[in-house]
Amino acid sequence: MEIGQYNELKVKSKAMIGVYLTDGAEDVLLPKKYIDEMPEEGDEMRVFVYLDNDNRPIATTLSPNAVVGDFTFLEVKDINHHGAFLDWGIAKDLFVPYAEQRNDLKIGKEYLFYVFIDDESNRIAATTKWNKYISKDHNLKEDDEVGLLIAERTDMGYRAIINNSTEGLIYKNEIFGDLKIGERRRGYIKTIRDDGKIDLRLQPKGYEHVEDSKYVILNYLKNNEGKLELGDKSPAEEIYSLLKMSKKVFKKTIGGLYKDRLINIGDFEISTLTTD
Repeated sequence: MEIGQYNELKVKSKAMIGVYLTDGAEDVLLPKKYIDEMPEEGDEMRVFVYLDNDNRPIATTLSPNAVVGDFTFLEVKDINHHGAFLDWGIAKDLFVPYAEQRNDLKIGKEYLFYVFIDDESNRIAATTKWNKYISKDHNLKEDDEVGLLIAERTDMGYRAIINNSTEGLIYKNEIFGDLKIGERRRGYIKTIRDDGKIDLRLQPKGYEHVEDSKYVILNYLKNNEGKLELGDKSPAEEIYSLLKMSKKVFKKTIGGLYKDRLINIGDFEISTLTTD
């Protein structure tokens, strides 16, 4: 039975206070308040198993905001002389010892945490010292599509957690549009350097400049009464002269804007899409 994780368990027996579930080796109580319809013995249930205030395993059908091994942003609910307590999304709050706080935490604020099992106390806890849990081992390759959690801003750009395991950097001069701390989005491996560090990009290869080009074109339309005297058949020289972008990027960009129903495209003119 994995503490701090979801488990597929079988109903072993019923009781006044709930049902006892088992993995064949260990049993755990699922309190009655988490049961909508009483199951039968032998039924399988997917539950989250954690430790109660007496450090005993207990099950819930509620979904926590994070499981052991997750990097995630959580809100601070309370602070006392032992540490901080986070909104975990279940009956029990998640504890952050003072020794695991990189900086002082404030109630009502969200921070990036790593959720782990403390070796000394054997309790589930969280830490803002998440750097030490970043893995250096991975099977990533250039151009791989990956899941990103935007971790923090740096002078060079944004650090991001990759696939809930390792990390990379998105350079600030390659970010077009809004990017927020705590945001989850798809990204791509741009480069894996000789020292093992990973550079990221937010667009697929070949689309690196499309996002910023969208803003260039939309801004031009906004400032010119919704008209741009360039279109699908305009010469590359005219496109570059006016917008400082290649025809290839221009066509990808207007194609995306058209798909998003933001513009009309003609052979030699683009206009803002209007609805009656």
